[in-house]
Amino acid sequence: MAPPLIQLKDISLTFGGTPLLGGVELSVSAGERVCLIGRNGSGKSTLLKIVAGLVEPDKGTRFVQPGATIRYLPQEPDFSGFSTTLAYVEAGLHAGDEHYQAAYLLEQLGLRGDEDPSNLSGGEARRTALARMLAPDPDILLLDEPTNHLDLTTIEWLEGDLAARRCALVIISHDRRFLSNLSRATAWLDRGQIRQVDRGFSAFEQWRDDILAEEERDQHKLDRKIVAEEHWLRYGVSGRRKRNVKRLGNLFELREQRRDYRGAAGSANLAASEADKSGKLIIEAKGIGRVYGERKIVDDFSIRVQRGDRIGIVGPNGAGKTTLINMLTGAAPPDSGTIRFGANIEMATLDQSRDSLDPRSTLSDALTGGGSDSVMVNGKPKHVISYMKDFLFSQEQARTTLEVLSGGERGRLMLARALAKPSNFLVLDEPTNDLDLETLDVLEEMLSDYDGTVILISHDRDFLDRVVTSVIAPEGDGKWIEYAGGYTDMLNQRGADLKREAVKTAATDSAKAQKAGAPPPPKKKLNFKDKHALETLPKTMAHLQAEIAKQQRHLDDPNLYKKDRKKFDTASTALAKAQKELQDCEERWLELELLREEIENA
Repeated sequence: MAPPLIQLKDISLTFGGTPLLGGVELSVSAGERVCLIGRNGSGKSTLLKIVAGLVEPDKGTRFVQPGATIRYLPQEPDFSGFSTTLAYVEAGLHAGDEHYQAAYLLEQLGLRGDEDPSNLSGGEARRTALARMLAPDPDILLLDEPTNHLDLTTIEWLEGDLAARRCALVIISHDRRFLSNLSRATAWLDRGQIRQVDRGFSAFEQWRDDILAEEERDQHKLDRKIVAEEHWLRYGVSGRRKRNVKRLGNLFELREQRRDYRGAAGSANLAASEADKSGKLIIEAKGIGRVYGERKIVDDFSIRVQRGDRIGIVGPNGAGKTTLINMLTGAAPPDSGTIRFGANIEMATLDQSRDSLDPRSTLSDALTGGGSDSVMVNGKPKHVISYMKDFLFSQEQARTTLEVLSGGERGRLMLARALAKPSNFLVLDEPTNDLDLETLDVLEEMLSDYDGTVILISHDRDFLDRVVTSVIAPEGDGKWIEYAGGYTDMLNQRGADLKREAVKTAATDSAKAQKAGAPPPPKKKLNFKDKHALETLPKTMAHLQAEIAKQQRHLDDPNLYKKDRKKFDTASTALAKAQKELQDCEERWLELELLREEIENA
């Protein structure tokens, strides 16, 4: 076996009480592809920072082969001090690196290089950070959730690029398909310890279940042995003192072993509060369309959604997924066509705009709306601590402010808020973001058992294959088609992936026009007002989302109308106004973003 490029020995780290890492060993050799698996909060990101040399452990040693180059992709890159995305990427290059790679990778990832890093969306920030990490062609790549905020086409591009590289990989990801396609070894971080096996992620879950089952059998044997020894202590002590003292000492050791045992973390208890059944028909859309400027986002789309359907919407960023789902759920009217909704529909929405959460609010207040210690679940009050535990939060976290929660914990909080609302129709926008694999399993089971209807947007291919019964995909020029089955079934029916057909550039349209003898259209450009709007609208939308969340918290109090009619009316008016302004801002931003993309591709 090749000598390790990097090796950790006896790494220990403690924050507060229970050790986060205790005697961790990890070794990565040249060309090795390791997926680092563990529950949210188990210390995966911290361990990766130790591997990268960014965090110093309390104990242990870190060895890096002399001359080996390491690049680390953080979940939240720091763009401070850089005026453009190209400057940020080039700053990661060293002497001897190919500088043209910076501009080339940005172009491959759909960026120009002149974007202001302070105004990047989540997806643009992730793509910029990926370009900086990939440009130097290092010996080891350390990737912390590389697929977060990426659309399917970019995920598949990244997967192909990494597969073609010869460097070693250490990957943290919740994307099963991504891990299965890239990993050749698995490091499982569990209760502060690493277990490593020379098999990829596709074999991990069976291997993990076998280990936990054996561990459970060992603990059962230990419990039985303790019971037998305690029975001896009560009824079978003989007169031979020396032997009795030794046996009693063994009993104390068994009890201490049992007391020090850290059991595996439990699974989340996800259950949606279900309202009365809806009618058989949920949505009937006929010939609906939406146009921004000269570009068709949705063109002559028809669908009939019935109770119990599970529909996934996929496509690259900017294809119009949000526009389509807003029309189908009544959040925004279509420009053309008709939409009819069924009877007795109670809709609950999971919005991944986590910026709408007040970071200074506590976890308890975020779940209850403040001023209460219970959450209404299925029409009955449930103590907030009990409800928190269903979503794997500890009792001590009740007064924790949201700003210190991890990405996975915020994801579970958003699920907890959405599922508490009685519904028979769930609309989920990227529900899998930052969730660990065990919680993903439970979410999949919950959606399978849910009696209502589900429409979701997701970039997780494996999740789509496991959950949905049909997939709506873009075909270009505003055309959307519904395919039976999951994501893989959709690809098989189309005979091509989304990357090749999703977007048609303005250059192609111009070439066709010139071939037909028509004069080329005048080149469009963004004026100062449009550029300013593109830069400021995201902040305005974030402010409006926070205002909506604030007013919604007031209205979540079921007794507000009786207690303070004036406050109820004020909150209702403010909520409606903010929602209308947010819709207008989103439509304006999308119109400008589409225009910007069209200009870039011209």
